[in-house]
Amino acid sequence: MPERAQDRAAFTYNAAADFFDASPLGFWDYFGRRTIELASLPSGSRVLDVCCGTGASALPAAEAVGPKGKVIGVDLAKQLLESARTKAIQRRLGNIEFEIGDMLSMRFPVASFDVVVCVFGIFFVPDMAKAVSELWSRIRPGGKLAVTTWGPNFCEPASDAFWRSIKNVRPDLHKGFNPWDRIDSPASLRDIFDQARIASPNITREDRLHPINSAEDWWTIVLGSGYRGTIEQLDLAERQKVQEANLAFIRDEKISAIETNVLYALATKPETTNFK
Repeated sequence: MPERAQDRAAFTYNAAADFFDASPLGFWDYFGRRTIELASLPSGSRVLDVCCGTGASALPAAEAVGPKGKVIGVDLAKQLLESARTKAIQRRLGNIEFEIGDMLSMRFPVASFDVVVCVFGIFFVPDMAKAVSELWSRIRPGGKLAVTTWGPNFCEPASDAFWRSIKNVRPDLHKGFNPWDRIDSPASLRDIFDQARIASPNITREDRLHPINSAEDWWTIVLGSGYRGTIEQLDLAERQKVQEANLAFIRDEKISAIETNVLYALATKPETTNFK
């Protein structure tokens, strides 16, 4: 696993690309589309989607803004972007493009977008307030910033079982890559906006259960999500032990759903502002 936070994220999600869009991970599309619905994008808007993945929020955004609008999706993981481009072609969306990029060193000038979106990505950078400030600076007066992050109890009760299985085979990797836990409450999310000097974001919470139809569904979620970064550091024997422990937990405990609780933050830039 690379040392730099952004490199760790790219490593993890390039590896997870083979399962990222598998049906048991339908929560990506659900929360991506839900974020765009809450942002209420005006037709013709210019939208930047940072940490866009395979397009869960970028593609609905392109549909919402219409042919006169424009969406640019940015992500660190090349493999995810390739899937996003394929989906855009299949949906005949000519108003969207995707590129590799880092939210802390974006090529876009200040005040160049009507809306900036970041779904399940802000927690990958060490200084989240700085990242939010960077996103905010790219928004025009009157524009919006939409940040979506995981709430409490991500993937529980299966997540706890996963980390126990890791601890049993590789204690050094226990909770070595779970950055989403850094910001899982409305207070912690609001604090990030306060540090970035963004006043009065509207923060809402959605508590949701995601169905698990089989033990194999859970293992697919492991392979197609942030847990993959830990799995990739195991040798074959260790990986088999972890897989067996996870499958046994779901079956023995008769787990039929995991928690996928989410926090949405939406902020509107004043019409008159001084850009940083």
